Amino acid sequence: MRQIDHFIVGGSGGAAARLSDVFDPNNGGVQAQVALGDAAVLERAVQAAAKAQPGWAAMNPQRRARVMFEFKSLIEKNMDELAHMLSAEHGKVIADSKGDIQRGLEVVEFCCGLPHVLKGEYTHGAGPGIDVYSMRQPIGIGAGITPFNFPAMIPLWMGAVATSVGNAFILKPSERDPTVPVRLAELFLEAGMPEGIFQVVHGDKEMVDLILDHPAIGAVSFVGSSDIAQYVYSRGVAAGKRIQAMGGAKNHGIVMPDADLDQVVGDLCGAAFGSAGERCMALPVVVPVGEDTAERLKAKLIPAIEALKVGISTDPEAQYGPVVTAMHKANIERWIQTAVDEGSELVIDGRGFKMQGHEEGYFLGPTLLDRVTTDMTSYHNEIFGPVLQIVRAKDFEEAVALPSKHQYGNGVAIFTRNGHAAREFAARVNVGMVGINVPIPVPVAYHSFGGWKRSGFGDTDQYGMDGIAFWTKKKKITARWPDGSIDGGNAFIIPTMG
Repeated sequence: MRQIDHFIVGGSGGAAARLSDVFDPNNGGVQAQVALGDAAVLERAVQAAAKAQPGWAAMNPQRRARVMFEFKSLIEKNMDELAHMLSAEHGKVIADSKGDIQRGLEVVEFCCGLPHVLKGEYTHGAGPGIDVYSMRQPIGIGAGITPFNFPAMIPLWMGAVATSVGNAFILKPSERDPTVPVRLAELFLEAGMPEGIFQVVHGDKEMVDLILDHPAIGAVSFVGSSDIAQYVYSRGVAAGKRIQAMGGAKNHGIVMPDADLDQVVGDLCGAAFGSAGERCMALPVVVPVGEDTAERLKAKLIPAIEALKVGISTDPEAQYGPVVTAMHKANIERWIQTAVDEGSELVIDGRGFKMQGHEEGYFLGPTLLDRVTTDMTSYHNEIFGPVLQIVRAKDFEEAVALPSKHQYGNGVAIFTRNGHAAREFAARVNVGMVGINVPIPVPVAYHSFGGWKRSGFGDTDQYGMDGIAFWTKKKKITARWPDGSIDGGNAFIIPTMG
């Protein structure tokens, strides 16, 4: 059986004490085993990182950017291989896997402009003979803890920014689909990045705690569920680290009476059911405004959802594939039953779906639930599967209040032809990312990604200039070069600009 090892300087160092199965979601079988690391593994990675990082940081930004250019080229050359590798462990269809990689690649492209974004600020003559300037310097060693649902994109979001600004980076990917992160580390090395700058350690909670507690790791970025995000943030900050921790989501799509419903239905099907709903930027709640809007939308949604094609990951005609594990499938099914027990209307039931020839695969058909209300636990919690809930709002004010009051504040969308309504909604809704006629409002790479409330812990977002700020420390210098004469100034007084 295939063994997936850590990617650290010097190799694995012997047989792992613990292994974890990596499943094939399409057939339910075990396709590989991944080594789960311990304190000794992490320490070896940290020591290698500490040795390599000073030289990498001292390299001028343009030369580090050239590594990113070469890395970008290698990803593009290996796109098909990476996509098939990703789909085989995650279950998303090939086209979706390529999208996963592409959204990470766009952040790599942003990092190719590194010399510009690393520029400091300078003020000549801020005071009598005094200049003030700033510079951005790397943290030293950073770490990323990434989820199963985007095994390429999120490691690239973190790792490309962290390394390009001069840090060494240790990635702890999900043990459910660890092959692509290891392959990315290999490509970084091939692109010219020194050994020790981008390493991969595998593990579970034990490794997470070791990373959060290690005194040499100065910053940790995390993406996962909200409860674990809060834990990571609390423990990491208590250990004196800089932490950004992105949590769960329950994104709402507000449908105004004037919206183009044909366009909305297409957007909803993609946003709710694409990648089997295993996205933090999925749109699992649709909020039609007014009963008439709700009934018209429902009438169009039903045939569109029933026409969706579920298939194996390599089926080019499939719109989505299996979920990641049998346990996750069972959890989604429990949430569907909970929603029914709580009083919602089960319009389309995706449970019991079987793929011919792949009966043991982790497949779920699309599910549609209507008349979901705010007192239901299924509304308040992230289901993270191919399940769309309809929550009816009587008017615009109620529609704004629903996502604003929800525990999660990751993303939200409004569908309307009314510019005033869109403008008001964007300004007032208490959510971090807003789409206007855009169902999945993930900002482009030169902006930043991040949610509010229990969707994001910490005060900086992923990638863009927020990413640069997170992975660097800003040093401020106040300088005076006297001509040698005594000016009679009082050295005991803090310099002022008067």
